[in-house]
Amino acid sequence: MQIGRIVRRALRMVIPPALFIGLTAYFGVNAMQGDHGIHSYQAQLRLLDEARAAQVDAVSEQNAWSRRVSGLKEKALDRDTLDERSRAMLNLARPGELVIPYGPHDRLF
Repeated sequence: MQIGRIVRRALRMVIPPALFIGLTAYFGVNAMQGDHGIHSYQAQLRLLDEARAAQVDAVSEQNAWSRRVSGLKEKALDRDTLDERSRAMLNLARPGELVIPYGPHDRLF
């Protein structure tokens, strides 16, 4: 009888702390590496930073394209300037025009 009492007493002394330590370890591991743990939170923050950087790049690219497109509208184009630039780039002239050659290192504008 004495042995049974000693065993029960030992179990009563060991089981509650063991359960407490087990629960603490379980919650500690989940707090660090679980689906909502610290490591997962850090990964989500990195993804958020990457998404914000991609958004900034997309907005800047969209602004650049909108500037280019607005320059192509009819009211933004000057016919004389467009004619001048197209002739300069294509190296063309009309029969009655006077052409003044420039040296290779002289800047036109």
